[in-house]
Amino acid sequence: MALLEIAELDAGYGELQILWQAGLRLEAGKLTALIGSNGAGKTTLLRTLMGLVRPWRGRITFDGRDIRALPAHAKADLGLVLVPEGRQLFTDMTVYENLELGATGPRGRRLFRQNLERVFTIFPRLKERLRQRSGTMSGGEQQMLAVARGLMASPSILMIDELSLGLSPLLTLSLFETLRQLKGEGLTMLLVEQNVHMALAVSDYAFVLSEGRITMEGEARALAQNDEVRKAYLGI
Repeated sequence: MALLEIAELDAGYGELQILWQAGLRLEAGKLTALIGSNGAGKTTLLRTLMGLVRPWRGRITFDGRDIRALPAHAKADLGLVLVPEGRQLFTDMTVYENLELGATGPRGRRLFRQNLERVFTIFPRLKERLRQRSGTMSGGEQQMLAVARGLMASPSILMIDELSLGLSPLLTLSLFETLRQLKGEGLTMLLVEQNVHMALAVSDYAFVLSEGRITMEGEARALAQNDEVRKAYLGI
């Protein structure tokens, strides 16, 4: 049984419909990728899952429970955590203060010290810059902090929007290796990523979103060998 599942989901902004009968499921302990071109509706789907966009129709279930009508803070209390595109850190606050904000919910507060040591183990650079204002850090360090802030919430599902955006190839490789490590620990994740090659390489399963509709799904390794996917997204 899927830990999280959406079905027949319609959503949009005002009168503009972005998602059309979208369906997606996340298996517990697996890393699932959502790929598609710019403007396909990937971020809208994440925002709808989190309750930041109200769905028009369809179902969203978490661990068998219908959560479609829940507000974002209630979904966060259940363990749904979003690392947003563009990081959206509090740039005038220190690394430590940003991490504290990630743990404001009951799940994060309960395991604050344990999670703090965990993120320092994963991202030792953050421990070195604990009192540094996040706005003065490099783009790669800020992305590390954005992921670490998400982990401070003790997520059941960690959703990451554009992990590698604006980063160097070396930092991109390092962050994807972090995803492998988190997957090895059994964390359930949903990854939206412009680097389709890397996303499919690290994921267990993947969905393709095109013009607001899920048009393809399958094991990530198989999709990486699919002629249509290779032509449309891998430039092969």
